[in-house]
Amino acid sequence: MGSPEWMREAACRGMPPDLFFPWPGQNALVAAAKVVCSTCPVRRECLAYATAPGKYERSGVWGGTAERERRTIRRGRSA
Repeated sequence: MGSPEWMREAACRGMPPDLFFPWPGQNALVAAAKVVCSTCPVRRECLAYATAPGKYERSGVWGGTAERERRTIRRGRSA
């Protein structure tokens, strides 16, 4: 199974994965990743992928959101 088609257009493509999967407390990396996401043409698709039922991404920065932000999004959907 390959990557979704939209990933080919992602602003983060080819960037160091460590930027998007920082260790806890590395807030500067999270902020830097979000800057990249803010320019991304497929940000919405990325966020939808990361928060989709059965595909939920628990770690990293996806679609301009950190883990805690995605948990809040998922809770809002289930309410």
